[in-house]
Amino acid sequence: MAVRALVTGGSRGIGKAIALALAEGGYDVAVAARTLNRDEASRDHSQTVHKKDTRPLPGSVEETVEAIAKFGRQTLALRMDLTDLRSVEGAVGELLDAWGGVDVVVNNGRHIGPGLMDDIVDTPIEQYSLFTMAHGIAPIRIAQLVLPVMLAQGHGTFVTISSSSGYDFYPTQPLPGLGYRLGKASGHTLVGSLQAEYGARGIRAFNVNPGFVLTERNSLDAAEFGFDPAQAGRPEVVGAVVAWLASSRDADGLQRANLEAQELAAQRNIAPP
Repeated sequence: MAVRALVTGGSRGIGKAIALALAEGGYDVAVAARTLNRDEASRDHSQTVHKKDTRPLPGSVEETVEAIAKFGRQTLALRMDLTDLRSVEGAVGELLDAWGGVDVVVNNGRHIGPGLMDDIVDTPIEQYSLFTMAHGIAPIRIAQLVLPVMLAQGHGTFVTISSSSGYDFYPTQPLPGLGYRLGKASGHTLVGSLQAEYGARGIRAFNVNPGFVLTERNSLDAAEFGFDPAQAGRPEVVGAVVAWLASSRDADGLQRANLEAQELAAQRNIAPP
């Protein structure tokens, strides 16, 4: 029986790199994101109330799926908006109808909106709930929907793409803003609960901090917000690390830790293409 994975936020960047690494490792991969087709207009991806950003972004679920197919793996394209529970439930329902279940879930998708790079006062109050919905509540709902099959089959793995912003409660720099930090903190807590509640029944779970990665989105304004693009990691490194965590029993002992993808890749000689 084929091993099956779901990757959210898989239209570009880290999510696409993870999806391709899993496919190369022998997984059938369902790819979920808001941008399903290559001809769709880029959505608003403003990070601050002070600058509206609708610049085109490359990448779509359709293109990731096409790249996965080159590895000879089965794939499934899912439109999923992590800020909308009906969208999440519909996409996961489509996955379960098509494949019957899933063996690996990678919670990579995120919310980009004003508040990511704004201070507390400037952040529109409704943005806080969008960050927590996308990073915290949606992954919980996905887990609720896929866990019954995982538990019945006796195994399953969850990977949350985390951030030090979610567990550094006393930052020395104002950016990223509280909206992003709150979202990442809410998402970071799922992994520990999965381990405590279901670890004895074959469920594995990991928090992975990718570090600063120069994705298509970050490349647009990283320098503007004080991040040096020359210091950025590659999405492919994160993809290789996640594929290793999903498939290697050697990773089991790393579950109760905040894993730094770039460091782990160097320590374990996990080399991306």
